[in-house]
Amino acid sequence: MLLPEQIDFEGPFPCLSRRLRLGVVGGGRIAGMQAMAARLTDRWEVVAGAFSSDPVRAKSAAAEWYLPQDRCYASFAEMATREAARPDGVDAVMITTPNHLHFDSARAFLEAGIDVLCDKPLTNDLAEADALVELVQSTGCIFGVSYVMSCFPMIRQAREIVSRGGIGKINQIHVEFMQDWMTPDDFADAPHVKWRLDPAKSGRTSCVGDIGTHAAHLAAFASDLALTDLRAEFHVCGAPKPLEDTFFAWTKHAGEIPGTLMATRLAPGNRGGLRLRIFGSEGGLEWDLEECDRLKFNQFGAPDQIISRGHGHGVSPQVERLVLSARGFPEGVIEAWGNLYTEFAMAVAARRDGLELSPRYLGLPRVAAGRDGVRLIDACVRSNEARGAWVEIT
Repeated sequence: MLLPEQIDFEGPFPCLSRRLRLGVVGGGRIAGMQAMAARLTDRWEVVAGAFSSDPVRAKSAAAEWYLPQDRCYASFAEMATREAARPDGVDAVMITTPNHLHFDSARAFLEAGIDVLCDKPLTNDLAEADALVELVQSTGCIFGVSYVMSCFPMIRQAREIVSRGGIGKINQIHVEFMQDWMTPDDFADAPHVKWRLDPAKSGRTSCVGDIGTHAAHLAAFASDLALTDLRAEFHVCGAPKPLEDTFFAWTKHAGEIPGTLMATRLAPGNRGGLRLRIFGSEGGLEWDLEECDRLKFNQFGAPDQIISRGHGHGVSPQVERLVLSARGFPEGVIEAWGNLYTEFAMAVAARRDGLELSPRYLGLPRVAAGRDGVRLIDACVRSNEARGAWVEIT
């Protein structure tokens, strides 16, 4: 058994009987960040990888990742087959490739019975997203999606405040993701940027798929209201590009709740400008990624409250599980990634132990949330092509 016989569903996440074995598919910068975060949890060790389709580069990655060469593969298909056959094979894989490879690589590991945590957007095609949902259901595998912004403790606290009626009936939801890294006209020529602007790899969108999906998931997650309709416009605000660098959308969530969704990479002075605001009949919540340890909570007519992340600072027991250090010691995106990999580890361990965990225990974004992101992209494209007409997200 990986998990203890008795689990306190109100207390901290338990230790496992061993570290889980993690494989890496894709060897870029985000892979290194996620691997760092997975190791931070002390629940994972990286044991294998498919870092490049070039056999020479794939083997040379062994030294960089401190892995034996026979565990570094030149294709994800080979990795899935060989790791599934090993008694010490990977328990799960992270998929951090460019978007166009997500479907084939995820399918290969799911069919081999290996659990998956995949970057967003889930796929570039809605039919492929539907196929992955069906494959997860048929295999019973765990499939997480890397909507890491939902793993900040203060976002979990916001979700709890909403769920207990702390701001009354929600009447509007606003979310934006403003970045500035694509401001220089020549930045699109950088190697790690080119694929994000290549429709063959990035799909039909760039900004929407990359950071718009993060923002949309955050709004739906914190409010517990699905995004149902939108009207969107795409823009290229900087140097000419084959895909948008900016988009704006009017939105509706379940119950005809109005809102806005905006994202750009050309907002000088904004690095991690992800901001969420949820307003209701009795109060409001505001959160800013660049001040991620703080949540502003207002109950109308009363002084504003600033809730701070940290042990012993009044957050709920469910949120305490995701707090790694005492108040006054900041935590950031690496720790949020660590929370994502902790919840993924709990889900993977439970599946292997034949256990079903309480739905309230884990906030891990699953494959259905990934499909919602692909539906968002599809709706934004349809609306933009119709010159900003309202479209239903299907």
